[in-house]
Amino acid sequence: MALERVDKLLANTGRWSRKEAAELVRAGRVTVEGTPVCRREEKFPAQTRFRVDGEEISTEEHTYLMLHKPAGLVSATEDPRESTVLSLLPEHLRRIGLFPAGRLDKDTVGLLLLTNDGALAHALLAPGRHVDKRYLVRVEGVLDREDERAFREGMVLGDGFHCLPAGLEILGAHEAIVTLWEGKYHQIKRMCAARGKKVVFLKRLTFGSLTLDEALEPGGWRPLTEEELRTLRERR
Repeated sequence: MALERVDKLLANTGRWSRKEAAELVRAGRVTVEGTPVCRREEKFPAQTRFRVDGEEISTEEHTYLMLHKPAGLVSATEDPRESTVLSLLPEHLRRIGLFPAGRLDKDTVGLLLLTNDGALAHALLAPGRHVDKRYLVRVEGVLDREDERAFREGMVLGDGFHCLPAGLEILGAHEAIVTLWEGKYHQIKRMCAARGKKVVFLKRLTFGSLTLDEALEPGGWRPLTEEELRTLRERR
């Protein structure tokens, strides 16, 4: 198991610089299992549970957050004109290279995974993986069995794009659950438009094995649980 200096591990969290972390150690403010860390040069595994002023600090190499994306933000790390989903996070989490694993349109809400684990994100988003994603959609116009059939069989859009078969479970005249196994630009909106229906609300409910925690208000976020992360990795 690789070991790293304590000042580097603390600096990797984005909360402190290496110099600031070293000062914390010198001041006796960093402990492991109740014992102060005495020297900045001491080395520990990344999984070590440090406490700084009594607060537990995670120094894991990668971070995984579930975000309930609100409307009005773009799914990007930076944008010259628009506010991004990273603006919802505290400053120290904006320093550690987090990015959205996949995108939601600016006006689409719901589940978004933020991580700095590029290998996992690539595995989940690779076109050949066909990770399923479920959405709640509301439309102008009345949904019917012919729409279900068109989604189920796949369709060719006006620009010639061939959509893979998708699920459409009608909940009411204007509301349905859509399941995709691919994720092209504005795909649900384009598929509904091809059926003569305009999407007026779109919310992502699931992404692979992850399900949106409805206890999260729009704009809220939390780390993935160990079980959520385990099942997500198994689906790679």
